[in-house]
Amino acid sequence: MAEIINLNQFRKARDKAEKQARAAENRVVFGRPKKAKTLAEKKAVIESERLEGHRLKKPDEE
Repeated sequence: MAEIINLNQFRKARDKAEKQARAAENRVVFGRPKKAKTLAEKKAVIESERLEGHRLKKPDEE
């Protein structure tokens, strides 16, 4: 005989798995401490300034 499946339980389990996956993604995106965020921002600023310093001409000089 075939196994009887409760569709409500199946849907709830599927939704719960989707929510857990979304929560894991959010932990990666939003789970960094403030110190790590500010450090990354400072590194980005330093890198962009370094890149600008290597330009031969300024963008407004043409």
